[in-house]
Amino acid sequence: MSDKNKTWVKVAEKGELPNERVKTVFAGKRQVCLTHHKGKIGAIENKCPHQGGPLGEGQIENGWVICPWHAYEYDPQTGKPPEGFDDSVNPYAVEEREDGVYICTDESKREPTVSNQMVKVMTDWGVDTVFGMVGHSNLGFADAMHEAEKEGKLKYFGIRHEGAAAFAASGYAKLTGKPAACFGIAGPGATNMITGLWDAHVDNVPLLALAGQVNTQVMGPGTFQEVDLNAAFDSVTRWQQSVLGAKNASDLMALAIKHAEVEHGPTALILPDEVQQYPAEDPMPETPRKGRISSTDISPPRDEVEKAIDLINQSKRPCIIAGKGANGFEHELLAFAEKLEAPIVTTFKAKGLIPDDHPLMCGVLGRSGIPPASIMMGTADLLITFGASFSVHTGVADYIPTIQVDRDRMTLGKFRPVDVPLWGDIGVTISAFLDSPKFQPLPHDYVKKEVASRWENWREEKARRRKDSSEEGMSSAVLFDILSKAIPNDAIIAVDVGNNTYSFGRYFECKNQSVLMSGYLGSIGFAFPAAMGAWSVGTGRKVVAIAGDGGFGQYMAEFNTAVKYGMDITLILLNNSELGKITKEFRADKMDEWHTSLSNPNFAGYARNCGGDGIRVEDSKALANAIKTGLESDSPFIVECMTDAKLI
Repeated sequence: MSDKNKTWVKVAEKGELPNERVKTVFAGKRQVCLTHHKGKIGAIENKCPHQGGPLGEGQIENGWVICPWHAYEYDPQTGKPPEGFDDSVNPYAVEEREDGVYICTDESKREPTVSNQMVKVMTDWGVDTVFGMVGHSNLGFADAMHEAEKEGKLKYFGIRHEGAAAFAASGYAKLTGKPAACFGIAGPGATNMITGLWDAHVDNVPLLALAGQVNTQVMGPGTFQEVDLNAAFDSVTRWQQSVLGAKNASDLMALAIKHAEVEHGPTALILPDEVQQYPAEDPMPETPRKGRISSTDISPPRDEVEKAIDLINQSKRPCIIAGKGANGFEHELLAFAEKLEAPIVTTFKAKGLIPDDHPLMCGVLGRSGIPPASIMMGTADLLITFGASFSVHTGVADYIPTIQVDRDRMTLGKFRPVDVPLWGDIGVTISAFLDSPKFQPLPHDYVKKEVASRWENWREEKARRRKDSSEEGMSSAVLFDILSKAIPNDAIIAVDVGNNTYSFGRYFECKNQSVLMSGYLGSIGFAFPAAMGAWSVGTGRKVVAIAGDGGFGQYMAEFNTAVKYGMDITLILLNNSELGKITKEFRADKMDEWHTSLSNPNFAGYARNCGGDGIRVEDSKALANAIKTGLESDSPFIVECMTDAKLI
């Protein structure tokens, strides 16, 4: 140790440690085992070299410091083992002064590790937001992220459950199209993330999972928290790999991000504990993003485009169906629809893509949809679909000639043949339609008038439903009518799964809001963690979560996370004290409902207990003011709405 780097640190008061005792003390960032044996103070490294047992939590017996985990023995002053053994720990110089006990440590700059090397690539490639939980098998990587956070290159949010971390990362990706990361320890930390990874997997959004793993030297026989994470992640990720050294660590991080973005799904890196603290490559390899990810501006073959244009020109009642895959192409879709004078319907996952008040917009199609959408589709003579996957829940008609445009070749004609499958970027394909001299559609003068009439009929029906009343709680028709007027036009709305979601699809009229949901997985509990992910993006837009009591109950501890980080998320909580959708399904199948009732706290009171705020609303007359208060709050806020599960 050079004199330049020597630092004497006071670690205890004089006489504080009794004779024949040990204690863990801190000298700067270092944990040290302070010893007192036969009247002499000693200091040795706190970490047993075998499995890291904390020597300061052991004891002195027969003149030896005993490791509390495996009973290995070390000299209290020198750190050496008994004769015949060679596993020693480092000693520290100690001085017992009048004002206390001092230890001499080396405060030289810590050398970069494999984790620093990987975090640099991660942030250079644009993954700068991580949700996770630190623990004993991921601390090396956590320390590297801490350094990046101090440099302003990374935002880290410590959550209460790794499942919420994965949902938050999925929500982030669904809003931005870019990956965030979720982070957990070996074993249960990693497996807890899998539900959120499946959500990203089936909804085709990029996500990076970072999982600690047990030391490679003990892997195989089944040590504590050992799970075969390569096998666990295999079916849920587009790509996954274990990192075993510095040589290719940078490339593995780059490949994880590239696979997530190019293949539109989750990827995973598995990080054995000891590998995280291996020395980094010197110098660290340059791993630039530029030149490694190509443009996605794919144009369909010209002859296929012309086939589609011929169908469009011949149609008298064309209808456009936009799915979530059309996200980001709203302006192109509207330009095409207005040129064609064609009505637009969306899948439920694409709700909010086009404002409901646009004169060509007919709303959502399918089980969460509304009559204007289904009627306009059902009376069409041509369907032109963009980024839609023809889910059973959406119910795209299979008896109408169809043009399907998608960036994913597997999605084209996946469930049934279509007349013209077009593999290409949606924006490029629409430009190819509009720029073609062959594109000469007939005028469809009926459309805006008919769409307006359909909406008028539906809004009259909604008004009739708002008159339905019950002593058990308010109706969804009333609740979502008020929300449609109250939520800011540009808000981000994360919705959960259940009756609350179906009612949102039917009754809430979108302006320019962005809607996030667990689409194909349909995982209850998604809304609040996804709202945290959306808030972390820092758009300045209001973030609202809509959930039932069953869904929020799964991750309600994350309300504490929102309080910790000052996330001013407003949760609209529909409390009917049951799993209402499941009750409905029991009854639809002519069964008695069974164990669908819930015992709930006062959620508004819970919000206040956590350090946020909340209002419980039992009368719809007080709802508008309560929602206004919640939306204006600068703290996490729960508007708890007591609802009747039958009035959906």
